[in-house]
Amino acid sequence: MSMATSWLDSAGGDSGFPIQNLPYGVFDDGAGARCGVAIGDRILDVVKVDHGLDPALFAEPAWNAVMAAGPAVWTALRARLTDLLSAPSHRPAVEPHLIAMAGARMLMPFRVSEYTDFYAGKHHATNVGTMFRGPENALPPNWLSIPIGYNGRASSVVVSGTPVRRAWGQVKGPDDALPRFAPSARFDIELEMGAIVGQPSDGMVSVEQAEAMIFGYVLLNDWSARDIQAWEYQPLGPFQAKATATTISPWIVTKAALEPFRVATPVPERPLLPYLTATKPGLYDIDLEVALTPEGGGETVLARTNYREMYYSAAQQLAHHTTSGCPMRVGDLLGSGTISGPEPDTRGSLLELSWGGKEPIALTGGGTRTFIEDGDTLTLRGAAQGDGYRIGFGDCSGQLLPAGEAPAFAR
Repeated sequence: MSMATSWLDSAGGDSGFPIQNLPYGVFDDGAGARCGVAIGDRILDVVKVDHGLDPALFAEPAWNAVMAAGPAVWTALRARLTDLLSAPSHRPAVEPHLIAMAGARMLMPFRVSEYTDFYAGKHHATNVGTMFRGPENALPPNWLSIPIGYNGRASSVVVSGTPVRRAWGQVKGPDDALPRFAPSARFDIELEMGAIVGQPSDGMVSVEQAEAMIFGYVLLNDWSARDIQAWEYQPLGPFQAKATATTISPWIVTKAALEPFRVATPVPERPLLPYLTATKPGLYDIDLEVALTPEGGGETVLARTNYREMYYSAAQQLAHHTTSGCPMRVGDLLGSGTISGPEPDTRGSLLELSWGGKEPIALTGGGTRTFIEDGDTLTLRGAAQGDGYRIGFGDCSGQLLPAGEAPAFAR
């Protein structure tokens, strides 16, 4: 697959969307929302080409119907698209249905059924725990045995480019006698990957079965109000601090496209229970970065890391999710948890990068940040580097807007 090429010139070189990728999205070029496939600097209008499948699978602008159709359909569609975009004989029929990315607006690529976010990066968990409990008690007692997670808000998952408004909520600082209602002053992001469930479950599944259920991956930004979180999280964990928004990248990179980049999870530091045992490498070698651009200023890359730094894989998280009998649905979204590496410049949140606000981060054009200021745009990027090609996800970006006025009844 690494040597395959497309007849579309822009799909070669440093393109994040070569023939080896073919990620799925939903776009609108002014003629209505519909399903598309990224290739080079173009979007293939899938509805308009001979894709070889039931047209009903593309009747709505979302990839849920294709996901529900199952792995055999996933494989057949990918093979057909590869043929259409690589064999020169198909060019006359296909080329008229290639839309310029620059002139299209990207929309949510699938309907999110439910959203669960995990806390499965050991470096992140150790950093956060060290800040609040000291290094000797950094990890919760259960962390090395169980993929910790919480149920988030599917309703607040948005596509890249959607502005995010600063959250209001209850906060209580160290000098406050009582909590107060105020805009979050410690607004943050978390660099994550999102796994998309493409097949439902009925009862508990193994890690191997969970692997087969995953359709693909997106970049994911778990926007977080740290001061609201600090007051509310005990004893039941994150709630409103995580409900403002979750931003995902616009293209679903399929599991098939990432197959050459599989890497193993770390050797467990504590033996895992049998149901969490993996039979194949569950992570991927995907380079990631976090960038901040102030309003009217230049971009600063804050951190670079890699998805292989996770402790638990998406399949282990999914398998654990089903242990209680909890049914999983087509379109469920699982956030990996913050992806941080071992070094200071590989940390996936401003909470870690500024060490709780104590170590301001220098920006390229001058000034500093501890947490996000109004007008800042935060961008996550990711790519897997192959032999002569690169598998990209597209930017996962959002600008923070001011909190605005609270309603009179809240003041």
